[in-house]
Amino acid sequence: MTFSLADLEARIAARASASPEDSWTAKLLAAGPERAAKKFGEEAVEAVIAAVKGDRAELIAESADVLYHLLVVLKARDVALQDVLSQLEARTARSGLAEKAARPR
Repeated sequence: MTFSLADLEARIAARASASPEDSWTAKLLAAGPERAAKKFGEEAVEAVIAAVKGDRAELIAESADVLYHLLVVLKARDVALQDVLSQLEARTARSGLAEKAARPR
């Protein structure tokens, strides 16, 4: 079986109701969306640094942190992963350059 982002989303949802003393996910969610978003930003910066350094193992580890923390932010704001995936799917109807050019400025 392959682990997926949907699996991670389900695990985050399950841990959301745990005690903040027992679960990092619950602790982040209890601290509010702003704290979850701040942690997501920190992890994103660490992933960028790993990419710039060319450290493959560190980039993999930091990317896992980014994906996890993004899903926690989505949970904190009651946004389903499927909503994000649907947005990505809708964007595949045209090239990325055309999609970007059509965005309001």
